[in-house]
Amino acid sequence: MQKLIIINGPNLNLLGKREPNIYGSLTFTEFFDTVKKKYPNVDLDYYQSNIEGEIIDKLHEVGFGHDGIILNAAAYTHTSVGIGDAVKAIETPVVEVHISNTFSREEFRHQSYVSPNARGVVLGFGLQSYELAIQSFL
Repeated sequence: MQKLIIINGPNLNLLGKREPNIYGSLTFTEFFDTVKKKYPNVDLDYYQSNIEGEIIDKLHEVGFGHDGIILNAAAYTHTSVGIGDAVKAIETPVVEVHISNTFSREEFRHQSYVSPNARGVVLGFGLQSYELAIQSFL
């Protein structure tokens, strides 16, 4: 059984409420419950934090014992050298995920400190981006 974790960064706890025109109206908990049922043979966990250091700590914690990490570092993708370094430092492969197509948004969102150290990147497919990342590990 694959052991995967989804790690979400800042403001993603507001999915379903925040900018539904970009992120949709489904909460992440609702989406996560659906995905867990769809993939019963995957040990799937979820973590969210608005705090950069907590995300780094979680990457360190799971980065040597899980089969895969699906990381949506949100705004920290574009600003956090520390999260990029944490992804580089761990053994577990990371797939970077974004709900929106970051390249169709503001210029600063075109830079990622995660991508150079990620196994792959999935973006622009709404919440289905997470599912595509899960499938990449199966």
